[in-house]
Amino acid sequence: MDLIDFNLKKILHINLNDYSYFVEERDMGEWIGGVGIATRLLSENIKKDVDPLDEGNVIVLAVGPFTPAYPFASKTVAMFKSPLTSNLGESHAGGRSATAIANAGYDAIVIKGASSKPVYVVIENEKVHFRDARVLWGIEDSLITGRIIAEKEKGRGIRAIMRIGGAGEKLVRFAGVMTETYRHFGRTGLGAVFGSKKLKALVVIGKGTKRPSDAKSYREIYNKIFELATASDAMKKYYLIGTPVNVAPLNELRALPTRNLESAYFENAEEISGEKFAEFNLARRIACNHCPTACIHLAALRIPYEDEPYFHKTIMISYDYELIYSLGSMLGIGDRNALLKLMHRVELYGMDAMSTGVCLAWATEALKKGLISQNEALAPLKFGDAEAYLKAIDNLYFQPNEFYKTLAEGVEAISKKYGGKEFALAFGGNEMPGYHTGHGGYIGFLIGLRHSHLDNAGYSIDQKAKEDPEPEELVEKLVEEESWRQILSSLVVCFFARGVYTPELVVEGFKPLGIEMSEDELKEIGRKIYLEKLKLKKELGFDLGKMRIPKRIFEVETFKGNLDSNYIERALNYYEKKYYRAV
Repeated sequence: MDLIDFNLKKILHINLNDYSYFVEERDMGEWIGGVGIATRLLSENIKKDVDPLDEGNVIVLAVGPFTPAYPFASKTVAMFKSPLTSNLGESHAGGRSATAIANAGYDAIVIKGASSKPVYVVIENEKVHFRDARVLWGIEDSLITGRIIAEKEKGRGIRAIMRIGGAGEKLVRFAGVMTETYRHFGRTGLGAVFGSKKLKALVVIGKGTKRPSDAKSYREIYNKIFELATASDAMKKYYLIGTPVNVAPLNELRALPTRNLESAYFENAEEISGEKFAEFNLARRIACNHCPTACIHLAALRIPYEDEPYFHKTIMISYDYELIYSLGSMLGIGDRNALLKLMHRVELYGMDAMSTGVCLAWATEALKKGLISQNEALAPLKFGDAEAYLKAIDNLYFQPNEFYKTLAEGVEAISKKYGGKEFALAFGGNEMPGYHTGHGGYIGFLIGLRHSHLDNAGYSIDQKAKEDPEPEELVEKLVEEESWRQILSSLVVCFFARGVYTPELVVEGFKPLGIEMSEDELKEIGRKIYLEKLKLKKELGFDLGKMRIPKRIFEVETFKGNLDSNYIERALNYYEKKYYRAV
């Protein structure tokens, strides 16, 4: 049993070109772990102008010092050059991946090169095996791929199986990587990078253990975190109804994007609300490894066999707010069973649900406005028609014509070729999340380093403040929040537990691991990591001045009134001068 060493990081380097690997140990304590060390490792190992689907792209997977120690430190961070945005790609996944990597003895895994044939890689502590995956290549269903590998490889209960479905093989730019059964590296296209490297899966089997330097105080801090999470209301929302609890209140606020944001109110929102899912569809709740809160909500969908009317197969489907928004209200789908079928089809192929829903919503409006023909759309796309969308999802995978090949590159690419940029809802190339809340939300999407609602929670600022602050003040709030989240992402603490892991508690949590650090020092490291990520994002191709703002967001009123383009321009100008030009 080894002591947790905060400063010394153990990094596994894998080269798919020649199926080689080596282990490096180095002092990287100033970057903490997770996002911090992943940013440095990606910057050091990637040629900045590389095509995201070229073998020169690099994947970094990283965990943090809290991973083997405390509850909720259950995320693995992936960083790479994104094939969707053509600059910095970052995605986080829960499940068992983080603890498997930590127990195998590693703080990070760096994957380079590309295999000449399909492979999957098995990491078993100090050993790395390269398995022939030609028999798996072409299996479109990511769930079946996972089951086949699970039957073949040992380590049940302590391993993680990260794999792609057909969308990753087909290089859909928003393909994800599935881990275990219900968790994903979803956003910015890690699955396509796996596919370009002929990497069908990555299996990690970890059997090691670690111990803190001060066992007594460690137990005290552990118990404190556990009590805060289980005895208070801090995590109650996520356990009871989960993130789908957001559907009803956002709809009441007129903040729920509906039918490609033609509206921010969905008349059938109640039918696809978290409360309705919990009442009629919820089958069970499960948790990520090392997490006492079962926030993963699974719905049971019964599908009758064609020739056996009294017999059904039951499929368990993970659902959350983002899927309900993107495949529900955004497409005008108000039937829960139909919505679950769409979720399952997206999961099967291994696509990011938010990008898929936004792309299909754009295609529906483009067809309605005559920008594309029925021959190009193939399916009779119409808001509310789930059967047509199931066919369209199939077409995104099979890519039977030029239209779907381009749509599989994302809404930014499709609107450049076919028009309709004014209602192509992407920010920095990443399809929008489900929040039409106001200036905070949209400026947050624009300047967030992933262009995600999880970067800086601008939507929350909109909902809490009666009036908007000055644009400059808003930018400072967003950057401050995103800088703090770099600390949480470097510890790989789940953002759902951000109410538990305050700066004060993080400082306390460091002490049993042998680290003395003040809250001010901690926040300064967060700012340092933030600026380092922004610098890397620019080096990989991001240009703030070329970022497009969809006109649609100004046309649909928020609960605070219509957005002001001058306000957004002031905010972006301030951000450019103070932060963007500074790195």
